[in-house]
Amino acid sequence: MTREILTLLFLVLGLFFISTGCLGLYRMPDVFCRMHATSKATTLGLVFILTASFVHLGFAEVGFKAVLAIVFAFLTAPVGAHLIAKAAYQRGVKMDDRSIGDALQARYPDKVRHEQLRDKDSS
Repeated sequence: MTREILTLLFLVLGLFFISTGCLGLYRMPDVFCRMHATSKATTLGLVFILTASFVHLGFAEVGFKAVLAIVFAFLTAPVGAHLIAKAAYQRGVKMDDRSIGDALQARYPDKVRHEQLRDKDSS
């Protein structure tokens, strides 16, 4: 009985975080905020769902694979989100007007500016 309650709790938490990530993808204004919302929340949601499968199935073959998938998700999701955001920044994807500042401007002075993208597309 306790194992079923824990499984249900982890599944509900996983559903909550994945739903929050999807809502963040819909509501956030630019690609950088969207990357932050989806990478953090959906990684946690995936970890909770895989933990639920581990709790329900035990440390059998499937449970061991769930633990490996959790480790893999924690290692790869932040790296992937960082690389996509870095590529978007260097490509010149425009930040939202409500953004406070561009802290990376000094580090990447040769990035393509948003205005250059418009000029390139019109020619």
